[in-house]
Amino acid sequence: MEGRIPSLLEPKLLAGQLYWLEQRPDQQGRTTLMGRPFGAETAGAAAHLPAEELTPGAWNLRSRIHGYGGGACALGQVAGQAIAVFVDDRDRCLWRLDLGPAGAALNEPIQLTRPAARAFGGGLIDPWRQRWIGVEEVDGRDQLVAVSLLGGEPVTLHQAADFCGYPTLSPRGSHLAWVEWQQPHLPWERSQLWLGCFAAAGADGTGEGLGEELTACRPVAGSDNTSRQAISVFQPLWTAAPGALAADLLVACDRNGWWNLERLVAAEALQMADLVQPLGEVFAPPPAWQPLLPMEAEFATPQWVLGLSTTAWDGSQLLAAACFEGSWQLGRISWPSAPALAPSPQPASWIPFDLPFNDFSGLCAENGVLACLASAATSPAGLLELELAGGQWRHSPAAASPLAAEAISRPEPLWFAGYGGAPTHAWYYPPIGGATPASPLLVKGHSGPTAMARCGLNLAIQFWTSRGWGVLDVNYGGSTGFGRAYRQRLDRHWGLVDSADCAAAALAVVAAGNASAQRLAIEGGSAGGFTVLSALCFSDVFRAGACRYAVSDLEGLVADGHRFEAHYLDSLVGPWPEQRATYQARSPLLHAERISAPVIFFQGLDDQVVPPAQTDSMAEALRSQGVPVEVHRFAGEGHGFRSGAVRVAVLEATEAFFRHHFTLGCP
Repeated sequence: MEGRIPSLLEPKLLAGQLYWLEQRPDQQGRTTLMGRPFGAETAGAAAHLPAEELTPGAWNLRSRIHGYGGGACALGQVAGQAIAVFVDDRDRCLWRLDLGPAGAALNEPIQLTRPAARAFGGGLIDPWRQRWIGVEEVDGRDQLVAVSLLGGEPVTLHQAADFCGYPTLSPRGSHLAWVEWQQPHLPWERSQLWLGCFAAAGADGTGEGLGEELTACRPVAGSDNTSRQAISVFQPLWTAAPGALAADLLVACDRNGWWNLERLVAAEALQMADLVQPLGEVFAPPPAWQPLLPMEAEFATPQWVLGLSTTAWDGSQLLAAACFEGSWQLGRISWPSAPALAPSPQPASWIPFDLPFNDFSGLCAENGVLACLASAATSPAGLLELELAGGQWRHSPAAASPLAAEAISRPEPLWFAGYGGAPTHAWYYPPIGGATPASPLLVKGHSGPTAMARCGLNLAIQFWTSRGWGVLDVNYGGSTGFGRAYRQRLDRHWGLVDSADCAAAALAVVAAGNASAQRLAIEGGSAGGFTVLSALCFSDVFRAGACRYAVSDLEGLVADGHRFEAHYLDSLVGPWPEQRATYQARSPLLHAERISAPVIFFQGLDDQVVPPAQTDSMAEALRSQGVPVEVHRFAGEGHGFRSGAVRVAVLEATEAFFRHHFTLGCP
């Protein structure tokens, strides 16, 4: 069952070794660093070499930056020595671990920073200056900092106006690129790509003479809060073909309505004079960017966490994951060899790999090989290793699927008329054995709400289909993977568009004869839980609901929200407090009398995003109206359950609750 299978995160390739983070639900979600030679599980002389745990015991690699974390471990080489620098969740400090030629740990981790009220994440190893460069969140603000690999306090390189992330060092170590954004916006709404120099020169590849300080910092793409057009950027990446005098800089940018890739040619050759305006003059226009591959596809995902990656450079070619109507492809991007600075460069070509997977993330590459996380409708998420020249690949799931292929329900794309008649997407999973007009149907509202329903093997969904339920995973308006306009459907309409789309999707399945209108249930967590309560409150389509750490009081969420999401509701609902009446009109807690369907709640007692008081208040309001309610509370759990035992218990309790209220027999 999915609740017992480890989650694999942030794969990285370094000198022929493959490393990744493994989050273990049977150890209360503890995350550890794993490593082995590339392809070791099935290839050649390396066969039978097991993956090695490099941080055994109580080490817990987790970043708390921006509340959601990510980018907890950086790897690199300094003078031929492989090094990992990670955040340990017990003290929130940076630690260094030296790695041997075969990827094994050479020593016990060495503490680099002292405990303090701050968070680190999203870092890299700077081999020229022998330091870690990353993001430090302190006193309600982000800054790019450097920490010596010998230890010491962080040295500030750049103070962001608000948030920053995704620093990436140019191949010669002379330039640093990163992403910034400011409240009230989230990074998928408005963000900028920044570029800075460590020295005016230093492109000899030796690192000699490169400065320690980051200078001439300025935005070169995207939009800030004052820009006329809203633009989001994602994951800067340096590319340098063999023999190139200077590396290009790539970024995913949605100025054409889709997160497409754009290129700044020879960005590594830009000098301080190119980046800083003369005293007293306004900024010159940013450098000219070339659209690389204009198409209706997304080469990015919402930046809830640091450490995300959808593009990679292996030293000579560009690899990417792209989302087409909710389904991902992995491919190579090839561009013509015409002069790079031609006035009208020809567009590149998208060449997808022939692979039996449709969900990809966490791309990394080097020297003709690629690794990432991949899954498919019948394949659990696992490490995909691809040799680019010959196309040979191997897939290593975190655990073998407990289901035979014939026992797995495959997702079917469903397009239907959603809120306002807009074409809207969902993945429909028919029950094993086939759907009938009497079949029960479970509708899932994904969290976020800026996220998407993905179509890789999800054992929690298979739990339901194996028991005779159809499942509908809805990409309601506001979801990602379908362009900016689709994403913006939820602006000022959270609680309306999402709940109406879920109801319309359910009715479309009923109209097709694949479900009973009397056996429609809806479930979701966090923002998805708010969608559940809104659907139960403001429509009569669903007959039961299940909520995990659900938002029920929008005013309370404003008061209790953390820094990253402090103004998220400004775009989803409206400016606070000017639109207070709207917040009240949309809060299910204030309209509990409209809900008659039974609801089951699950809440972590350590939740800092949606406090337990929200669940307690909502449950009590429903009880006072005579609505059947169950509440399950879990000590030690926060926002998003990490314990495998808890996740299994949630599934089983939800199924028993629905079965009871729908008078269904035992599966």
